[in-house]
Amino acid sequence: MKLASICVYCGSSAGTDPEIINQARLLGATLAKKDMTLVYGAAKIGVMGAVAQGALDANGKVIGVIPAFLQIKEVVHTGLTELIVNETMHERKMKLQELSDGFITLPGGFGTMEELFEVLTWSQLALHKKPVGMLNVNGFYDDLLSALKNMVDKGFLKQENYDILLVDTTIDGLLNQMENFEPMAMPKWLKASLSENE
Repeated sequence: MKLASICVYCGSSAGTDPEIINQARLLGATLAKKDMTLVYGAAKIGVMGAVAQGALDANGKVIGVIPAFLQIKEVVHTGLTELIVNETMHERKMKLQELSDGFITLPGGFGTMEELFEVLTWSQLALHKKPVGMLNVNGFYDDLLSALKNMVDKGFLKQENYDILLVDTTIDGLLNQMENFEPMAMPKWLKASLSENE
């Protein structure tokens, strides 16, 4: 699968583990060297700023998307290749999805989790066929992955849907998984439902 652009979901805070910032910069630089456009939330602070600066320092193309009301609260990166300002968070998420051939989640908080789970849900519902990856830096997401496995064990999440999320501890390993990703077939119940409504 050819990935010309990657959306990166991550925190606007720097966190307490310096390796997260290091890996964010390295991810940005790696995307640039692979001629992949970075699409992200437009801030120049925290993990968001690190991934953007990593790409820019390696002469990569970076597109930032942000709603107007957050321009006051977040420090917007003014050195991006392109800055898109829209009205709402929903419009921002839709634009990030439209501009991207795949998604990578780095460490973050509530906003990062919401973006990850929305794009996973869209994949589960066959609303897109793009790879969704997670870079599990220093075990940051170990507990979350255990919770997801518990959902599988308890019958709330199908194994095939759990497997939509591609996880790796290395950037090259994750990108390799994403480039070799095979989209899941549309669920039979959804296909039947769509046929009934035609």
